[in-house]
Amino acid sequence: MWYNKNMQNRERHWSVDETELKKDPEQYAIWRLEQRINWGLGTGKIKKKELLKYWKKIDIDTSKRKVLALALK
Repeated sequence: MWYNKNMQNRERHWSVDETELKKDPEQYAIWRLEQRINWGLGTGKIKKKELLKYWKKIDIDTSKRKVLALALK
């Protein structure tokens, strides 16, 4: 993987075949949320509705979950 100092390549994950993952829309949405929250993958804002929809299914760090829970109130 090459280094992009402008971080323009933050939309893609180097170790996952997203084409295959997209065949299951729910799993893709959950994976995408986890990547965006845990690792900062992506450049847009996370939609509150989508986050609430998958809240119980996403695997995120406990401290991040607590902070997000406060923000969702």
